[in-house]
Amino acid sequence: MNDFGHKNKKGKRGLFIALTIFILVVGTTLYLLADRYLFEHIEIDNVENITETQLSETQKSTTGTETDRTVEENTSAVDEETFTADQRNYESDSKTISIQKVVSGTGRDTITYFVADVFLKDTISLNSAFAKNQFGRNIIEYTSQIAADNDAVFAVNGDYYGFREDGILIRNGVIYRDSPARTGLAIYVNGDMEIYDETQTSAQALLDDDVWQTLSFGPALVTNAEVVTGLGKVEIDTNFGNHSIQGSNPLTGIGIIAPNHYVFIVVDGRMNGYSKGMTLTEFAEVFADLGCTEAYNLDGGGSSTMYFMGRV
Repeated sequence: MNDFGHKNKKGKRGLFIALTIFILVVGTTLYLLADRYLFEHIEIDNVENITETQLSETQKSTTGTETDRTVEENTSAVDEETFTADQRNYESDSKTISIQKVVSGTGRDTITYFVADVFLKDTISLNSAFAKNQFGRNIIEYTSQIAADNDAVFAVNGDYYGFREDGILIRNGVIYRDSPARTGLAIYVNGDMEIYDETQTSAQALLDDDVWQTLSFGPALVTNAEVVTGLGKVEIDTNFGNHSIQGSNPLTGIGIIAPNHYVFIVVDGRMNGYSKGMTLTEFAEVFADLGCTEAYNLDGGGSSTMYFMGRV
């Protein structure tokens, strides 16, 4: 009896140790996943203050006092500008925006998407903003809230930079990240837009060439007015928590027709009878048909949002 009781206690002790190790491993794994994908990591607490200071310094060193003056005049003009608008159109001295809702197909094959034709007098009117006015990882906020906080007339979601630690990030003329990784998009002060290989340059080199914004997601959809081939095989961030980009999905993208003349498209999806979404090839073809010489895919899925004059 005593030997059996002693062995039984040893067995229970071994089981307890094994369970403890298992719980510690699972707990540690869950914590690391939450830390990587859920917990906020704030690197800059007030982006607006950083932007105002660095933007002034950057432009003095790269584009001179004339550009500084342009920024000041443009900001004042936006604050005071008069405009006419309705639910789908906006017109002022600095910008013209026209939004069209397009529905094609029927039943389960229905696709619904929104096309925004945007013409800007000055590229400085095209601004980026961060969730909660903070820069870092896993900081999230609805596109509509970010737009409202920044008095935006029109907005779409961006490239989910905060889910990554790489890429080249220049926003409103300020470098935030310089870790080349993929095919990126650059928008220049003169209104041009270029799809480029991040690994062949640097954030500073782009800034020296008067890049105003960069986006790091992809893939490229249209280059030199031609639809990019092989889009059906593209995979973007297939790691934890991401939906495959292959097949039909909600999508967001930007294209350019001429300097300062942009096209933004947001496709609804995953809703039977309303919109199944688009494949990347279908998406690229829409941009090409609209006359875009370059077009680039942004973060899609549940993030895809178009905001205009206070409503989604």
